[in-house]
Amino acid sequence: MSEAPVHELDVRRLLCPLPVIHVQDKVRELRRGERLRVVCTDPGALADVPAWCRLNGHRVIDAREGQGEVILLIEVG
Repeated sequence: MSEAPVHELDVRRLLCPLPVIHVQDKVRELRRGERLRVVCTDPGALADVPAWCRLNGHRVIDAREGQGEVILLIEVG
């Protein structure tokens, strides 16, 4: 069984609420089970994107912060 495709979204240098808005727009283009790797520089995205995912039926597989970036891996629900 092959892994679901992983799409990339670079929202570096954007501040709240723009990272969440861009994630929402990109997720609309994806199918259930596909994954989205999001790279942000807004530290608020570490809380905002997972909260949006919970409200919209998506799952955060991984979320980490380091070297001035937040990286999230989302599975589309």
